[in-house]
Amino acid sequence: MTDLLRLATAGSVDDGKSTLVGRLLYDTKSVLADQMEAVHRASADKGLATPDLSLLVDGLRAEREQGITIDVAYRYFATPRRTFVLADTPGHVQYTRNTVTGASTAQLGVLLVDARKGVVEQTRRHAAVLALLAVPRLVLAVNKIDLIDHDEAVFTVIAKEFAAHAAALGYPPDAVVAVPVSALHGDNVVTRSRDTPWYDGPTLLEHLETVPVSVGADHADAPLRFPVQYVIRPRTAQHPDYRGYAGQVAAGVVRTGEEVIVLPAGHRTTVARIDTPDGPLDRARAGQSVTLLLADELDIGRGDLIAAAHAAPTLTGELTATLCWLAERPLRRNARLLVKHGTRTVPAIVTELLARFDEQKLATVEHPDALVLNEIGRVRIRTAEPLPVDDYTTSRPTGSFLVIDPADGATLAAGLVGGHLPVLEAQPVIEIDVCTGGGTLAAIPSHDATSAGP
Repeated sequence: MTDLLRLATAGSVDDGKSTLVGRLLYDTKSVLADQMEAVHRASADKGLATPDLSLLVDGLRAEREQGITIDVAYRYFATPRRTFVLADTPGHVQYTRNTVTGASTAQLGVLLVDARKGVVEQTRRHAAVLALLAVPRLVLAVNKIDLIDHDEAVFTVIAKEFAAHAAALGYPPDAVVAVPVSALHGDNVVTRSRDTPWYDGPTLLEHLETVPVSVGADHADAPLRFPVQYVIRPRTAQHPDYRGYAGQVAAGVVRTGEEVIVLPAGHRTTVARIDTPDGPLDRARAGQSVTLLLADELDIGRGDLIAAAHAAPTLTGELTATLCWLAERPLRRNARLLVKHGTRTVPAIVTELLARFDEQKLATVEHPDALVLNEIGRVRIRTAEPLPVDDYTTSRPTGSFLVIDPADGATLAAGLVGGHLPVLEAQPVIEIDVCTGGGTLAAIPSHDATSAGP
């Protein structure tokens, strides 16, 4: 049985994300014949001699016309070794919120850079978002390597600059890999390129097939968390006393006979049975939708959380959290909002804006006046009712929440309980003097703490 890897692509505009994804789909034979026929026709209409593989991903009409990715495009493909769920996220700054959505469940992030431009502002922004969302591994795909004549020296400079930036974000060296690729021609995407004999690492697909998958990213090794979605009371002659609690196991494993705690009330009981449409189970793990029957009759409803009694979440009415602000209107102190945590939605007020994160300088601005669209910041929120929460790094499902506009129900922000905003301290300067054929590249710092430019 093959395992599953969830990955997300990100990068600046025109770095070739959609073409890279299309190349992966095409070279792994994951494209239907009629899809390729449509791509050939559309490419011919654009006057192209070869098929534009980005069209396999950019499905919206606006995207096809503008040649950019606007929405998050999810694609599924498989090899004999592994199954993949891929989120192709937008590159424009105004769609950073979509990047947050696409990367929220990822176990690995593929960041693209144009070999001619190197690490740019949006590259650093996306890397910071992936770090804040606790995506455990990164791949830097240095794309369009053919447009710099497959120059090893340029690749080395880009790879080392990004490695230093990733290290400042908290990534260990073995969690970051750089690969020189040409998505257009397929160099080092699925097959090894003869034009990069100096590169002895894996192709992109080889790395995706062999990189260790963190079980924690699927929440299976976290303590049990089961948000109740619906109470089932059939009240039939066959089941006069049936009372089940339906939902999806958000984290951990639930077993019959296990002691659990029901929050926020705090009652303890044991799991008497685990029901599914196909019959009862002895255990269910994260991702499975089941109905739990408990040993005791308790007052439980939608919004309650059934959790492992030995590792219960913290019940609190005040959250210190990281927000990715997704709305056009700014967030200010004393804003009244709704917080949706699991299956519970409660009124809340923002009592303090603690800091705003500058993802370019990897620094914080203390006590800002507001958070605006696409900004990331630390806030303190007081909720009308206590919520059972975990730190996001411990359990993503119960360590994350949404902020909602009480007036129209629009999503305003994605929130992470706890977490941290990485702050750049003293980073070493990477001294690299290499011949590029047209001169010598100057030494570059691992990150410029005084400039937001690339």
